[in-house]
Amino acid sequence: MAELTTQHITSFDGTRLAIHRMGEGRPVLLLHGLFSSAQVNWIKYGHAAALTEAGFECIMPDWRVHGESDSPTDVDAIMPGVLVRDSFAIVEALGLTDYDMVGFSLGARTSVSNVIAGLAPRRLVLSGMGLEGLTNWEKRVAFFIDMIDRYDEIERGDPAFIAKAFMTAQGIDKDAARLLLTKGVDDIDVAKLSTIAMRTMVLIGDEDRDNGSPQRLADALPDAFVEVIPGNHMSCVTRPELGAALVRFLSAP
Repeated sequence: MAELTTQHITSFDGTRLAIHRMGEGRPVLLLHGLFSSAQVNWIKYGHAAALTEAGFECIMPDWRVHGESDSPTDVDAIMPGVLVRDSFAIVEALGLTDYDMVGFSLGARTSVSNVIAGLAPRRLVLSGMGLEGLTNWEKRVAFFIDMIDRYDEIERGDPAFIAKAFMTAQGIDKDAARLLLTKGVDDIDVAKLSTIAMRTMVLIGDEDRDNGSPQRLADALPDAFVEVIPGNHMSCVTRPELGAALVRFLSAP
């Protein structure tokens, strides 16, 4: 297996972001999901290893409030679009010009915002995402805010129990997470999806509709298709089919 290295960069506001890197070759920027990390989303289940074996360099940041990155709790430290600004800081700090971009769940909707804002990967993968996941953020985030606000009351059997358990296991700071969710992420204007011109794969588990319709998302993009792998929103990340699908798409001419 290729060597895994970690560095830290300073984002636009002084927040330190951890960047995990593996392999040599064409850079692919991999953006993880909510309450997850580069380790859980890309490294633990072998997806980064599959990509490096196929000749890619995996660049895997931990979002602020996640993994080994800082977790600011100052209300002034979070602003709308903060993850997009962090993405631009990463691309600039690493000098990326010719690269691919892969996002899962929160990473997928941030990837959409990144491209609308001006980042230009050669190819794009939106995983764990449907059209409604881009537009119904306020409704989606309300579930997680309720979970955080009721954190000490939630027991097994509560609809929020799995989300609580996952957040706890990842060591996420509740106050920092609440601030990021309420202030840092915006809805996306679907009319701007027509500006995403690069070839795009909408990669989805066959039991995953947590973020709406993947086909409607693909239909809204100029050059996109849906690829289905086994699993639901949580379990598809653990399946080797995810990494294999990434390798096939990103390696194709």
